[in-house]
Amino acid sequence: MPAVGAIGAGNSNNKEYPGKLTPFVTATCVVAAMGGLIFGYDIGISGGVTSMDPFLMKFFPSVYKKKNLDKTTNQYCQYNSQTLTMFTSSLYLAALLASLLASTVTRRFGRKLSMFFGGLLFLVGALINAFAYHIWMLIVGRILLGFGIGFANQAVPLYLSEMAPYKYRGALNIGFQFSITIGILVANVLNYFFAKINGGWGWRLSLGGAMVPALIITIGSLILPDTPNSMILRGERNAAKAHLKRIRGVDNVDEEFYDLVAASEASKQVDHPWRNLFQRKYTPHLTMATLIPFFQQLTGINVIMFYAPVLFNSIGFKNDASLMSAVITGLVNMFATIVSIYGVDKWGRRALFLEGGVQMLICQAIVAAAIGAKFGIDGNPGDLPQWYAVVVVLFICVYVAGFAWSWGPLGWLVPSEIFPLEIRSAAQSVTVSVNMLFTFLVAQVFLTMLCTMKFGLFIFFGFFVVLMTIFVHFLLPETKGIPIEEMGEIWKAHPVWSKFVNDDHGCACGVKLGNGAMKDVV
Repeated sequence: MPAVGAIGAGNSNNKEYPGKLTPFVTATCVVAAMGGLIFGYDIGISGGVTSMDPFLMKFFPSVYKKKNLDKTTNQYCQYNSQTLTMFTSSLYLAALLASLLASTVTRRFGRKLSMFFGGLLFLVGALINAFAYHIWMLIVGRILLGFGIGFANQAVPLYLSEMAPYKYRGALNIGFQFSITIGILVANVLNYFFAKINGGWGWRLSLGGAMVPALIITIGSLILPDTPNSMILRGERNAAKAHLKRIRGVDNVDEEFYDLVAASEASKQVDHPWRNLFQRKYTPHLTMATLIPFFQQLTGINVIMFYAPVLFNSIGFKNDASLMSAVITGLVNMFATIVSIYGVDKWGRRALFLEGGVQMLICQAIVAAAIGAKFGIDGNPGDLPQWYAVVVVLFICVYVAGFAWSWGPLGWLVPSEIFPLEIRSAAQSVTVSVNMLFTFLVAQVFLTMLCTMKFGLFIFFGFFVVLMTIFVHFLLPETKGIPIEEMGEIWKAHPVWSKFVNDDHGCACGVKLGNGAMKDVV
């Protein structure tokens, strides 16, 4: 029995489809990856806006009072408001629901249409939020933003994994996460400057700025070509083969094309992809589709990214300092993601997952100790020395870097590349839905948890970092360098998952049938 850490370390069948990284496919993937801008912009903008006093005075006066007027309020509890957290978290509940509908759209009509719907819905939501005068308008706008994110997050990772040559799939797919980090950074920078606008209407510019990334993905989806996988699935085989030649930059694409056709034939025999997800042979796929996004959100990263200004303000930073600290963490997040782009196809997925987990755990322990020592239980730090604040921000930045080159991008990459075509859209919807469900829950309960658990909040999330690192070590095989329609072999070689994957799995996971033969499709 092979060692767990060595499983799937490369292409198990030594299959190498001819092809290269063409300028056409590179440009295509760059445009598609910009779908991550809408997700990142929203993550970054909401925390900064909810720390702006004019915004709080207009929509959440009780929070404004606790923050600025009530000196008896525990520092940890000044933002504790279920209405305020609903403003942030309602988006992710809407995204969860939209991702289920997006599965059908993505499967039947292609990845492009889902991206188009995502951008359009996000655009309308941004407009409503920018001109909101009542809290119900804010919530409606957030719900539309959530619908947009649900469609975009369903389609973009699949699109990138299907378009990219398998040798470069990791780096190109991580372009989605890189766009998310750019969106977060841009949002944090805009919040910092818009908060300084006289008249207190800068928050409208922050919320309305979401129209720009929405327009980018909406227009981009109209000019993008569809993926060969999706074209074959819809019966456009001749066009798909010609398209495959163009994106691979070679004429000899027969082997890859026939494997894609075989996978498509297998998928057409699956009448109920949602029901089939629960078959025994798909146990490893369903496990990864569920637990990877679950653990991604329970790292605690969204505590930092959603509420970075709120968090820094709650632990003693002034308004300008807290917004600038959020900008710093956004910069770290973006540049650390580049490390993953460089190394994911060189070092592999498992190595980055494991290193990132250890790094995040150490930083969470140090930050919990630092905040606990200075703030104690009553949340009153007195005068916070500048060097002490720098130490806290430093270790939070190291934590963010660990996430940015591991669980951040890989949490989207790995699920999008392991699913066979017949369940790919449904399984991706599970991934997005679980991600959004726990994003919603974390966003909704974070401020209450901060008020209740104090500095112990970092220990709480650290516990899940331990669990997820153990999970990766024992249960996640390496997927580096394996063609997307050949991914079935990694489960057969795994000491745990091989017990669930039947020998007759065949090309349902894209196993090679041999020189284009399709006679044994199941």
